[in-house]
Amino acid sequence: MIQIKSNTGNVNLEENPNKCPFCHVTIMPHSVYGVLNNDVMEVMHICPNTSCGKSFIGYYDYGGSAYYFNGKTTIGTIIKKEQSDTINSISTNFEIIYNQAFSAEQYNLTEICGVGYRKALEFLIKDYLIKNNPNDTEKIQKKLLGACISEYVDNTKLRTVAKRAVWLGNDETHYIRKWETKDLQDLKKLIELTLHWIEMEALSDSLESDMPE
Repeated sequence: MIQIKSNTGNVNLEENPNKCPFCHVTIMPHSVYGVLNNDVMEVMHICPNTSCGKSFIGYYDYGGSAYYFNGKTTIGTIIKKEQSDTINSISTNFEIIYNQAFSAEQYNLTEICGVGYRKALEFLIKDYLIKNNPNDTEKIQKKLLGACISEYVDNTKLRTVAKRAVWLGNDETHYIRKWETKDLQDLKKLIELTLHWIEMEALSDSLESDMPE
């Protein structure tokens, strides 16, 4: 717990931000001053990282004897997730769509970013299936994603995680959620697993081709 000055007098802070939103380095920020605004304490912090040094705001809710960091800070530098050359060779659009959804999530647009992740997933899987089944391109393009997975994906692990990723992705687009105990982070984990199995299969096929028996 630390004590800082604010427009309401000295206040105690608990659980300060541990990562700078600009350089994304783990830090212990220098807390400068707080302003109470609509029951939320807005505290100015300075990143101690000498290569950064930027200031940002952390937001705190009152908890009886102190203000507790609620997990939100100034929007800093948006992070992008780069995909491997293998994934980009399968789907040129996946990384673009995924990062647009990821940007929306970082702006706390949590009601719409799930739809973007669902779209990214569809492009990834359909591009993967079209690459492996070029004669069925038009059929795959028009078929529902779940049906494509059931018909074309032979790898059991990939089929298992991809189906569940579609289930959670569909929840992000529907009025009533079916999987109420699952959230956006579960969807992202399933997309990561889908990526893993697609990449492993592609790399394995490449190795067999380069080193035939």
